[in-house]
Amino acid sequence: MTRLALILLLFALSACAPMLRQQAATPPPGFQGPRIEADRVVSFDGAALGLTTWAADGEPWAVIVAAHGMNDYANAFNLAAPEWAKAGVTTYAYDQRGFGRSPQRGVWAGEGLMVEDLRTVTALARARHPGAVVAVVGESMGGAVAAVAFADDNPPAADRLVLLAPGVWGFRTQPLPNKTLLWLAANFTASKVYTPPRWVTDRISPTDNREELVRMGRDRLMIWGARSDTLYGLVKLMDRAADRVGDDDLPTLYLYGANDQIVPKKAAFRAVRNLNASDRTAYYAQGHHLLTRDLQREVVIADVLAFLRDPEAPLPSDAPPIPGSPGASDKADGARHAAGL
Repeated sequence: MTRLALILLLFALSACAPMLRQQAATPPPGFQGPRIEADRVVSFDGAALGLTTWAADGEPWAVIVAAHGMNDYANAFNLAAPEWAKAGVTTYAYDQRGFGRSPQRGVWAGEGLMVEDLRTVTALARARHPGAVVAVVGESMGGAVAAVAFADDNPPAADRLVLLAPGVWGFRTQPLPNKTLLWLAANFTASKVYTPPRWVTDRISPTDNREELVRMGRDRLMIWGARSDTLYGLVKLMDRAADRVGDDDLPTLYLYGANDQIVPKKAAFRAVRNLNASDRTAYYAQGHHLLTRDLQREVVIADVLAFLRDPEAPLPSDAPPIPGSPGASDKADGARHAAGL
């Protein structure tokens, strides 16, 4: 029986499909280092990442480096960034590796490369605008990348961190069936692309803005499926982010919507417990996952702008803190009421 079990195990291992992950590029001959260009940013290894810039009139008083979510790209900030530009803030939104206009669409880049790209783009923004407040704004997966990056010994050169419904739904808070199926899929069908079935997309939506959802659906730079090894890499990243949120020393604003159907409350409430006492949170009763695209996005856009101006001042929305976050206990009833709980 032992021999049979060993044979079966060896057979199963031989059937495993290797997980694919991007490797750093080899800089071309004469590489002169990273730089910002009109529609791309050349990263530390010479890789060209898609870039969209919403520039303020004149020299900005603040600069945002924006990192998008899973299967999205820089246009994730197409509704918020123009409003920030009107207020004198320039936004540099780049396509993370594997997404949008960047190399190897659909192939997971891994935490190391994604963090280094964020560090590089932030340094370039700082060098271009030395007198401006520099903030990193990370949405969903981009928030997970940012949380991990700022917990590193060599964090990005920023003055503020804004996490928009960051991806913190890691293995620790995933149901057992999810974890099991994901592990099997990643190890045995790594290259298979999974697309959410219609019954899932009919029930789960990232925003209440139907017009924006239609636009996203027609955008050829969006990705609507994911390799199983990419999904596995994403959940590993979210696991790390959930533990590293708050493990930094710069002013942080963590935003979350009570109607978020992508990152469960259990995961978000667990993550915010790690924030520092000086960090800020806001819990939006009408908020969904894509907070800067929702119908109530003006509220979020204004809160981000206010935080950039003064991280200690009250937020214009007066939204209650996220339950479980530092300082939330004395306002817990208000937070629950705002969430309709």
